[in-house]
Amino acid sequence: MSQQMLPAGTLQDQVAIITGGGTGMGKAMALTFAGLGAKIVVASRKLENLEATVREIEAAGCEALAVATDVRDPAQVANMVARTKERFGGIDILVNNAAGNFVAKSEDLSPNAWNAVVGIVLNGTWYCTQAVAKEMIAQGRGGKMVNIIATYVWNGGPGTAPSAAAKAGVLSLTQSLSVEWARHKIRINAIAPGPVATENTTRQLFGGGDLIEKMSREIPLGRFGEVDEIANAAAYLVSDYANYVTGTCLTVDGGNMLNKGYLKYFDKMPGRQ
Repeated sequence: MSQQMLPAGTLQDQVAIITGGGTGMGKAMALTFAGLGAKIVVASRKLENLEATVREIEAAGCEALAVATDVRDPAQVANMVARTKERFGGIDILVNNAAGNFVAKSEDLSPNAWNAVVGIVLNGTWYCTQAVAKEMIAQGRGGKMVNIIATYVWNGGPGTAPSAAAKAGVLSLTQSLSVEWARHKIRINAIAPGPVATENTTRQLFGGGDLIEKMSREIPLGRFGEVDEIANAAAYLVSDYANYVTGTCLTVDGGNMLNKGYLKYFDKMPGRQ
């Protein structure tokens, strides 16, 4: 289990669904929530990754369930919700973490490439959010949701236009639904991570090696984020400590979004020699 920021039992007996929960940030959130007492459902397309996460959670004495789910398919999302209710009786938390991304020239994107990313990030988030919200409303006790987006929703993502566009849509959903569903005691927030050290970011997107070192030097705090830092932020947002927080986005990026490229020249500016 990851190092806990919140007191033991903060999420005791709450039921949390985490999409993309078999690897990276999703796995870290699953382990963190479980360590705080939650019952965990992890969902993604690759069952083997999910089962490995479940084994790790169960080895720590906590409860977990793996449900193979392609969030682009509403029928599979409905099955995920049904399996969760069957095993744990209800749903208290949803984290929309499932994502798809790759680097490509926008002029070379095929319709299938565009739809693959938008289908997971935007459509999948909506299918999961609506399906779980219906259960939360029926239960009558409300619930908490966190959507994982990215800082490039504000400043664009050259080479990753489908993801940037889709995640911008997810931010709008977060804001819109937080107002609409507040009367049902459903809180919805987002987290925008900057560069985080996962297999996807360090290898698939950036290729690893020298580029990672260069990017780290240009982040004001001088490093990539860690998955546990995102997990702790998410744990706060779904806890009772955040009961007055909804419709907002927490940026966790080491100051990277605020750095306009001047930092590397700072020591050479007049008066700094």
